[in-house]
Amino acid sequence: MSPTQPPEASGRVTSPLRVAMASFIGTTVEFYDFLIYGTAAALVFPKLFFPNVSPASGLLLSFATFGVGFVARPLGGIVFGHFGDRLGRKRMLVYSLLIMGGATVLMGLLPTYSHIGLAAPILLTVLRLAQGFAVGGEWGGATLMAVEHASADRKGLYGAFPQMGAPAGTATATLAFYLASLLSDEQFTAWGWRIPFLASAVLIAIGLVIRLSISESPDFDALRHRSAVARMPAAAAVRKHWKQILLVAGAYLSQGVFAYICVAYLVSYGTTVAGIDRTEALLGVFIAAVVAVATYPLFGALSDTYGRKPVFLTGVVLMGISVAPAFALINTGNPTLFLAALLLVFGLAMAPAAGVTGSLFSLAFDTDVRYSGVSIGYTLSQVLGSAFAPTIATALYAATKTSNSIVAYLVAVSVISAVSACFLPGRWRQDF
Repeated sequence: MSPTQPPEASGRVTSPLRVAMASFIGTTVEFYDFLIYGTAAALVFPKLFFPNVSPASGLLLSFATFGVGFVARPLGGIVFGHFGDRLGRKRMLVYSLLIMGGATVLMGLLPTYSHIGLAAPILLTVLRLAQGFAVGGEWGGATLMAVEHASADRKGLYGAFPQMGAPAGTATATLAFYLASLLSDEQFTAWGWRIPFLASAVLIAIGLVIRLSISESPDFDALRHRSAVARMPAAAAVRKHWKQILLVAGAYLSQGVFAYICVAYLVSYGTTVAGIDRTEALLGVFIAAVVAVATYPLFGALSDTYGRKPVFLTGVVLMGISVAPAFALINTGNPTLFLAALLLVFGLAMAPAAGVTGSLFSLAFDTDVRYSGVSIGYTLSQVLGSAFAPTIATALYAATKTSNSIVAYLVAVSVISAVSACFLPGRWRQDF
C-alpha cells in the first residue's frame, strides 16, 4: 500500500476529485494532439507529404510515420519516469504538455512536399518523434497523480479519469477534423487540415493553467520527506520489477492495438473499402469515443468493489469476441451499422479494461520507481503493438483482400493480453 503523507511533507493538498479532473483534462489535450495526426495520416498526409507513390503506398508510408511517434515513447517513458520519480510527478506533466503542444502547432505550420520537397516528410517525422517522446511520459504521470491522491477505496474510480482522456482526446480530435472536413475537398486539402493542429495552442494554454494549480502527489511528497527517493529509478524499476513491466506491456497490448485500429485505421477502411462517407465515418468515431468517456469511470468504480483483475480481464475477453461481429457490420457499408460496430468495440467492449488500467498497472510497482515502471511497461506495449497496428492492418488487407486477416490479428493480441493480465500482481478481489 502507498505510504501515507505526513502532515509536514507538503503544503496545500488538492482534493482527489480535482486532481482526477486535472489529469483528465490534461490527458485529453495531449491525446488530442497525438491523435489528430492519426486522422490526418488517414485522410490527407498521403497526398500532401507522399505524392510520388501509389495511393496504397502513400497510405502505408503515412501510417508508418504515424507509427514512428511510438518509437520515441519508450525514451520518453524512461526520461520522464526517471525525473518523475526523482523530482516529482507534477513538474514532468507540465514539461510533457509543452513539448507536445509545440510539436503539434509546428505541424500545422509545416510546408508540404510541393513546397519544400523531401524535407517535408522528414520534418513531419521529426515532429512526430517529439510528440511520441512527450506522450511517453504523459500517461504514467497523469495516472499516478490521480491514483496517488485517491483513498484506497477510490483508486479504481479516480484512476479511470486519465484513461478517459484518450477517448475524450479522440472525440475532440475527430470533431475538429469533422468540422474541417465540411469544407470543400479543395479547401480541406489546401489549408483546412491545418486548423485542428493550430487550435492546439489554445488547448495547451488551458491545460497548463489547470496543471499548475494542483499539488504534488502525496505519495511522492512522503518519499521526499523520508529522503527515500531513488537515485536511478528507471534502472531500479527494470532491475526490481522487470516481470511486472513485461506483464503490463502484454496486458495493455490489445487495448492499444484496438484503440488505434478504431481511431486511425477504420476511418480509412470505412471510406475506401466499405464506401462510407468520410464525414459519417468521423462522426461514428466521435460518438463511440463520447460513449467510452462515460463508461470508463463506471468500470473503474466497479473495480473498487469487485477487484481490478476480474474487471480488466472481462474487457479483454469482450474485445476478442466483438471484433468479428464489428467487421461484419462495417462491411455492409451502412453508416448506422458502422457506428454500431464502433460502439460495440470502442465504446463498450474496451471499457472494462480501459477503466481499470490506471489503478491496476500503477499499483503493481513500488512508489519510489512507480512512474518509471508503469511508463516503461506502457510505452513498451505501445511500440510492440499500437505503433504499427494501422500499418499491419493495411498490409494484411492489401495481401488478403479480406477483413478476416485483421480479425485474426486482433483476436491474437487479445489472447496475449488475457494471459498477461492473469499473472499481473494483485488479488482477484478487492485490493484494499
